[in-house]
Amino acid sequence: MPATPDLTLLTALSASLSGLVVTVATSIVSVHSHQARSSGFVWKSGLVVTADEALAEEGDVTVTLAGGQRVSATIAGRDPTTDVALLRAETTGLAPITLDGAAPSVGSLAVAVGGGQEGEPVAALGMVAVSGPAWRSMRGGEIDARVELDLSLRRHAEGGFALDAAGRALGMAVFGSRRRVLVIPSATIARVAAQLEAHGKVSRGYLGLGLRPVRLDREGGMGVMVMSVDAKGPGAKASLRQGDIIQAWNGKPIASFNTLLRELGPASVGKTVALSLRRGGEAIAVDLVIGERPEA
Repeated sequence: MPATPDLTLLTALSASLSGLVVTVATSIVSVHSHQARSSGFVWKSGLVVTADEALAEEGDVTVTLAGGQRVSATIAGRDPTTDVALLRAETTGLAPITLDGAAPSVGSLAVAVGGGQEGEPVAALGMVAVSGPAWRSMRGGEIDARVELDLSLRRHAEGGFALDAAGRALGMAVFGSRRRVLVIPSATIARVAAQLEAHGKVSRGYLGLGLRPVRLDREGGMGVMVMSVDAKGPGAKASLRQGDIIQAWNGKPIASFNTLLRELGPASVGKTVALSLRRGGEAIAVDLVIGERPEA
């Protein structure tokens, strides 16, 4: 007869993972908005973080707490560029999740926990497939680390929380392109949620210009051509015109279009930037005061 396998280690692993889910489950909620359902977690008392893309654009929002109690919620702020939204809801008695900014290793185990329709936890187990440096989302948001999970996440679990096997917080589990499971890192959540709590939005720089990257034939390198000018925007006030080519930003050549976009973060609003332009073959220098991007 074959020997009976020793399941001690497997049983211990199973118990540990179950314990992780139990520990975090009381801080996980289910979010209902119009006809959409997703998950979220308690960030501070009375404040819930959820995935912006899973939150409906209109209609009432309710939150189902662990145990099944449903409470109304209001949107405190949302930032589509980082996929972070903040809700205000009565969460008395629920402990906030501790964000510690753990950097996961590729191949390590990861657990994602979301909220079920009646407040019960929904869990998924997988591993860290990618763990890389900061990156910029397709909408221009700065994400502090690139973390992808190889696990099967239910649609309504988007906005839930991801942890490593030691119980350390990785961040919010969301869907990326082709339904890849991405993690919005704890550092990004802490930074963006604080701005949403204080201001209801994340301010970003605005030039008031429609731009297109171009290659500079004579000089070599890259530049950006002004394709359109907002008549009331910062570019118009600085006398920029359609057809101008921006070659340098504060004395530094334009390395790429994304490099320029990175200069328009929250800290850029109100700052003056020196632009080196080419207009009809003539070199021109202008100073532009960066404005605040208007609401869409």
